[in-house]
Amino acid sequence: MNVTVKKYIKSILAFLFTVVGIVLGIIIGIKFLRFFMPFVIGWIIALIANPLVRFAESRMKIVRKYTSMLIIIVVLGLIVGAVYLAGSKVVEETAKLVEQAPDIYQSFSQDYKEVEKNLDRFILELPQGVQDSILDMQENIGAKIGEFASGFSQWTVAYAGDIAKHLPNVLIGIIFTILSAYFFIADRDKILEFGRDNTPMFIQRKWKVLADNFRGVIGGYFKAQFKIMAIIWIVLVVGFMFMRVKFAIFIAFLVAFLDMLPFFGTGTALIPWALFRILSGDMKMAVELTILYLFTQLLRRILEPKLVGDSIGIDPLATLVFMYAGYKLAGVLGMILAVPIGAIIINFYKMGVFDNMMRGCKEALEDFVQWLWPEQKKK
Repeated sequence: MNVTVKKYIKSILAFLFTVVGIVLGIIIGIKFLRFFMPFVIGWIIALIANPLVRFAESRMKIVRKYTSMLIIIVVLGLIVGAVYLAGSKVVEETAKLVEQAPDIYQSFSQDYKEVEKNLDRFILELPQGVQDSILDMQENIGAKIGEFASGFSQWTVAYAGDIAKHLPNVLIGIIFTILSAYFFIADRDKILEFGRDNTPMFIQRKWKVLADNFRGVIGGYFKAQFKIMAIIWIVLVVGFMFMRVKFAIFIAFLVAFLDMLPFFGTGTALIPWALFRILSGDMKMAVELTILYLFTQLLRRILEPKLVGDSIGIDPLATLVFMYAGYKLAGVLGMILAVPIGAIIINFYKMGVFDNMMRGCKEALEDFVQWLWPEQKKK
């Protein structure tokens, strides 16, 4: 009996130490990343730029230290160029939108007047007490909107002041990011050699497997999300063009981007749009928008388990289970984060991180069964 109790205590302690270690690792890791964020970004830039540096070093016979800063400048230039091209496209579409703003405003005004007429007609059919309640509610909503606008303007001024106040810190962070990226590339071999010389071999093997799995999980997850976004965007473009919506490509991109974000989705734009069309009397477009919304949601629910599961290396059923568990625990954000977290846990299991804990729990369970039923002996 004493041996059994000791095994129970040992198993419980092993389980508690594992859980506490994981929780502390997550908390310390998040604080560490926030504190050293410029170096983390510099390390990411170094990962992107290092293949180009290696190519220049091997093919062009250029010393790594000389090419590192040049490659970093090129990579940053490419990022800035991509942002510029995307921004110029947005500006071009916005200019077209502004150019046609009077026509759009006139069309919207007509629709809004139609909505007002329909609402007034509907309200007049209600009892007087309900009408009074609706009028009071409208006044309260108007007052709340005024308070929100005033608060938003104050928040905007305060936020602009915070940006100006933190601008020196941002500039210092950018400088440290560029310098750290340069040294991560220029002294890469020295850093790796130092790590190999001062780290036990079994930790190196575990770290390599963990790093490879982590890159595969995170990279595969976002790759799958962008694939889904592209498919949703194509469906929205086709649907909007069929409905003769102006700026179909641009609006479809915005809605598809919303669909990829936590707490949002295509319904954030399509459902209010459909309701407005119902109130304005355009039932045909309201039905089309509703069908488009339902189709995109069904398409995402079908594609997500398969694409995400294939990209990060877990079964579609396991992906579906993780998504459901995450949704029940933390809503939409939990559903999104549950898949990569679940994939990392599975990879930890494959690496043997939980072997001692599971072995102790198994032995404790076997001893407990023997204590309940002494006639059941171990084979």
